[in-house]
Amino acid sequence: MFRYISKAKPLARAATASQKRCLSIHEYQSMKLLNSYGIPTPKSVAAHTPEEAFEVASNFGKDGLVIKAQVLAGGRGKGHFDTGLQGGVHMVNSPAEAKEYASKMIGSKLITKQTGAGGRVCNAVMLAERRQTAHEYYVAVLNDRATQGVVLVASAQGGMNIEEVAAKDPSAIITTPIDFNNGLSKPEAIEVAKKLGFSDAQTQNEAADIFINLYRIFKEKDATQIEINPMALTTDGAVLCMDAKFGFDDNASFRQKDVFALRDISQEEPSEVEAQKADLNFIKLDGNIGCLVNGAGLAMATMDVLSLHGGNPANFLDVGGGATPETVKKAFEILLADPKVKSIFINIFGGIMRCDYIAEGVIKATKELGLTIPLVVRLKGTKEAEAKQMIKDSGLKIIAFDGLDEAAEKAVSLAV
Repeated sequence: MFRYISKAKPLARAATASQKRCLSIHEYQSMKLLNSYGIPTPKSVAAHTPEEAFEVASNFGKDGLVIKAQVLAGGRGKGHFDTGLQGGVHMVNSPAEAKEYASKMIGSKLITKQTGAGGRVCNAVMLAERRQTAHEYYVAVLNDRATQGVVLVASAQGGMNIEEVAAKDPSAIITTPIDFNNGLSKPEAIEVAKKLGFSDAQTQNEAADIFINLYRIFKEKDATQIEINPMALTTDGAVLCMDAKFGFDDNASFRQKDVFALRDISQEEPSEVEAQKADLNFIKLDGNIGCLVNGAGLAMATMDVLSLHGGNPANFLDVGGGATPETVKKAFEILLADPKVKSIFINIFGGIMRCDYIAEGVIKATKELGLTIPLVVRLKGTKEAEAKQMIKDSGLKIIAFDGLDEAAEKAVSLAV
């Protein structure tokens, strides 16, 4: 059977790409973090109500401002709101205009190429001063698999999709390894600034200081990625970070409490938030077959086999090796909360995980939650015989299989 898996749709691979969770923060929060490290940005202030937007604009000290919807997604400028407003970024010339745009943004959902059709709710806007740019650059600090270390990635072609720039002109990308302990030295940073085309000592120093301090944030705040696109040289000669995207390692949440206090769960899938509370590795997908599996590898194989037989997984759900009957019940609750789920497929290989624990949880969930949709179960490994007997003695309509192929085929046929 496994010889056919490579022919299946790569749903599992898409899921596992999202499996590693890294906290993202809003643009206005990113600007505050940059400023706290001495990194210059255009002046900006957040507002959470239309009235607050009016007050911010009134007291800003400048007339020409930009109002930006604060939603964790790319493509905001080209997106649209469910209220009909086109674009999540607009120029405003008065407090009244700021209030008007804020009233159409706050509380509405912004749909972009990254949010999906459902969009994401906008709970705040950011008002920022307009700064005219003479040239735009791209700068990022990230982990590099090739060098197994941290690198500074920069390009003189900023303000656009950096992947497209790299594909069309690889020489436009400047990659500089950073010593993890010592950081980026001033001479190294100056050299990068020169390569980017900064021609005078003042702007070279300003750009170099930005590079050095970006790495300080990266290391001190346990970031996984910092992306500045664009960093700009303005017409009045200043070097500023115009926009920022941060990612932070969730494993560091215990020591980065100030950063993780910025988390906005309204920007996340509710079912994934619930699963995270129960220590379940869950990612919502678009299919109609609920999956409950232990181990990321088996979960991916299970999804591929379902796809091979014409099915579409509704989720990626790995209960791990330490699942309890209570954890299994919670997993069922999350699966059943999705109205698109028409059948559930449980595929467990009991190594560390005991099959009888899973069986106990399945039986408990089936009884207490009044399960009505078909349930297909495959249990192999530790305490397998005991688990199968428990399911048999329960008298519940649980369809058990020994073979993965047959079980997956049945789950697909029942998801009608």
